Amino acid sequence: MFETIEISIDPRGVATLTLDRAEKHNALSAQMMNELSAAAEALGQDDSVRVVILAANGKSFCAGGDLNWMQDQMAADPVTRHREARRLAEMLNALNTMPKPLIGKLHGNAFGGGVGMASVCDVAIGVDHLKMGLTETKLGLIPATIGPYVLARMGEAMARRVFMSARLFGAEEAVTLGLLAKAVTAEDLDAAVEAEVRPYLNCAPGAVARAKAMARSFGQPIDDAVIDRTIDELVACWSGDEAKEGVAAFFEKRAAPWIVKTDK
Repeated sequence: MFETIEISIDPRGVATLTLDRAEKHNALSAQMMNELSAAAEALGQDDSVRVVILAANGKSFCAGGDLNWMQDQMAADPVTRHREARRLAEMLNALNTMPKPLIGKLHGNAFGGGVGMASVCDVAIGVDHLKMGLTETKLGLIPATIGPYVLARMGEAMARRVFMSARLFGAEEAVTLGLLAKAVTAEDLDAAVEAEVRPYLNCAPGAVARAKAMARSFGQPIDDAVIDRTIDELVACWSGDEAKEGVAAFFEKRAAPWIVKTDK
C-alpha cells in the first residue's frame, strides 16, 4: 500500500510508523507527505491501535524536506506552490492532531523538517550521539510550516536560540531545549521508548484521546489561520531569490553568496 513508509502493529495495539526513504535520509517528498497523512488518518481511526511510535530506517531519522521537491516549487506557478506548501502543512497537522499518543524514536540525525517531525510527537526519545538543527536559513528558507510545532515544543525563548542560526546541536542540548524528553544510548533506545509506551496500555483509549485534544487546546493555538500563515511564509521564500540561490548552491556544491569566511 505504501512505498515511502512502513506500518506494523503488534498484538498489544502498538503501531510503528516508519519513515522508509533511507537512501535519501528520509527526506520528505510529496509522496511521503501524502502517505504520512493517510497513515495518520488510518491509525487515528483504528480502534485496535493504542499507541503509535514514529521511527525511521537507515542512518538518519529525517533530513527535512526533499530539496528536489523544494527546487521544483521555486520553478512552479503560484497555485502549485500553495498546493505543495499546504501538502506539507497538512501532513504535520495530521500527525499533530492524531488522537493516539505519538512517541518519537530518533535513532539518528534530524534536520529542518525532521525537527518538525519530532515536535509533533507527544514524547520524543533520541540517541545520545544524534545531531539536530533548524538548517533552513542556510538555504535561504525559514522553518515555516514546522514553526508552530517547534515553538509549541520549545517556547519562544528556547526556540530563538536555534530557530534562525541553522546551528547544529547535540542530543543533550535538544533535551534542554525541550525537543527530546531524554537522550539515551543506542542500546537503550528500544527500552526507553517501550517505557513511554507501556503506561498507555493501562489507560482508557477514549480518555487518552480526549486528554490529548484538551492539552492541545490549552497550549499555543495552531488553527487554520496559523497554518495558512505558515503556508504563505513558505511560498514567499520559494518565490524569493535567496532560496533559489541557496538551494542551487547546495546542489552545485558551492558556497552561497552570503557566507562570510572567517579565520579560525
